Amino acid sequence: MPFWKVPQAVVGHPWFIATLVDTYLAFFTFWVWVAYKETSNLARLLWLVLIFALGNIAIAGYMLLQLVRLPPGAGPAELLLRRK
Repeated sequence: MPFWKVPQAVVGHPWFIATLVDTYLAFFTFWVWVAYKETSNLARLLWLVLIFALGNIAIAGYMLLQLVRLPPGAGPAELLLRRK
């Protein structure tokens, strides 16, 4: 069922609202890290749109991209911190 056809009783339910807010706060938190890692404002904006539109699919894609770009033998610091 499309989101815009969901009954008002569901959309207005406190648990629905809490879940939606929790989800988008998590997306925003992840995007803050993406914004830290990316140096281009265009890339930051693109990832913001992708994360808010596609959610966990975009998050998984970003993480896979970061993992593929890691040099062999790299540790967690190289994944989490901005490249020099």
